Amino acid sequence: MEKLFQNKVLVISGGLGDIGQAICREFAGQGAAIAIGDLQALADAQEFLNELKQEYRVAAHYNKVDVSDAAEVDKWLQEVEEVLGIPSLIISNAATVTQAGIHQVSPEEWSRELRVNLDGAFYLTQKATKRMLEEKLPGHVIFIGSWAAEAVHPNLPAYCVSKAGLRMLCKCMALELAPHQIMVNEIAPGYVQAGLSAEIWAKNPELIQQAAEKVPVGKIMSAATVAKQVAYLCHPANEHITGSTLLIDGGLSLRAL
Repeated sequence: MEKLFQNKVLVISGGLGDIGQAICREFAGQGAAIAIGDLQALADAQEFLNELKQEYRVAAHYNKVDVSDAAEVDKWLQEVEEVLGIPSLIISNAATVTQAGIHQVSPEEWSRELRVNLDGAFYLTQKATKRMLEEKLPGHVIFIGSWAAEAVHPNLPAYCVSKAGLRMLCKCMALELAPHQIMVNEIAPGYVQAGLSAEIWAKNPELIQQAAEKVPVGKIMSAATVAKQVAYLCHPANEHITGSTLLIDGGLSLRAL
């Protein structure tokens, strides 16, 4: 039986992070070739590349790339096309976060966060979808956003602003690309056992229980849960969901922080 994403190429920024790896595994399991971009050296990515190739029997390629640099993104996507083909599954996942309030965050931290989280998302999706248009390829773009786009998070102003901007970028791109059968959507997770949150909870185990108690469903989601929802929005049968935000927060946003 042919897998859902057989003969498709997925490109993902921030692909070596917890959520990034979970997305790669989910799509590799459905037959997609995987193109990963991240800030780590190739040697640091090799073990994960080998896992994708050997366990899932798919092609996998890695590039060290800073998504805040448009020229690097262009070079990355050119190489991906040469090695794997033109991606039609575009996942903008790279992000950084600074824990600092309005009067504590430095100009450099503010600028870096917006450049990675918002500019980087634009550079990747603009370039990738331009090639899709040139080749008349339908497909899917997914922005990994956050419930922080709509809920104020103390000490995370740059992150909240960048994710709010990402949400509007999603809508603008969705409207322009809809006639070309390129569906553009956002996944907005709440608390995830991944990334900075996972690091903090590992050092302070009592905090994860406190976090879980804030979530109406009573539990913290895994990176694999996020990945499954990304795959859901990229399903070949999805020809109408576009410009939407899939909020997966267990009801967290229904409560005040």
